[in-house]
Amino acid sequence: MSTATSWLAPVVIGAALAMRVVFGELRRPGSTRQGWTFATDATALTGGAVAGGAVILLGWPTAGPAAVAWALLVAALASHLLHRRGPRP
Repeated sequence: MSTATSWLAPVVIGAALAMRVVFGELRRPGSTRQGWTFATDATALTGGAVAGGAVILLGWPTAGPAAVAWALLVAALASHLLHRRGPRP
């Protein structure tokens, strides 16, 4: 896998997610603030940091510096999944 190829996928996915946020905000003003509340949740951020660190640790020998781009993407998605929006039964 070339370095250029390994950078391409996380950049495209990140751009698609950014466009989704922008269009969602245009449709429903205030939705971005509600969607990004995971950025203030300490548990979600810790889980995302652990997942991102694991990606860097395991991916560096294969992807090199592109592992950082993958780690940022994985950390953001893991934090979003780990965030608790409300009480669960």
